[in-house]
Amino acid sequence: MTIIKNVQQHGWHVVLVPEDAVGPGFTYTIGLSHTHGAPELAMFGPDVHAMHAMLNTLGETAALGALLEDGQQHQDVADGRLVTLRNADLRWYRTFFGQAIGFYRRPPFTVLQVAWPDAGGRFHWENQAEQRHRESQPQLWLPPQEHPVGVWTSEL
Repeated sequence: MTIIKNVQQHGWHVVLVPEDAVGPGFTYTIGLSHTHGAPELAMFGPDVHAMHAMLNTLGETAALGALLEDGQQHQDVADGRLVTLRNADLRWYRTFFGQAIGFYRRPPFTVLQVAWPDAGGRFHWENQAEQRHRESQPQLWLPPQEHPVGVWTSEL
């Protein structure tokens, strides 16, 4: 009921999945597509509360009518650092976005992964990125069978 209430009152809901022994935490929106015709958003990393705030910032951008799409970069979402939006492959949805599937009753709905850089400005798909940073986020734009083996593929 909380999801529906938040979507009705605020336009979207943010699901927080905290970091645990299996891996980093993640957050994702439910309702942006329903309310604003915008893609749902997902972020992965250690601080779900910071990511919650970042998704709300991007959600407010969408609510004001801005188009959010694959390949876009946005400044001042992650402590002044650039974030990049990437389309999530539909084959990841059941693994990560179960509550959104329940809300919409079925895919397809579009999800954009909000990728954030390390302290040096490198994204997790770049070889020069810190190892810990590379492991903190999946590459959801890749089909699961093409994703590098690691914490994100252990549940498949």
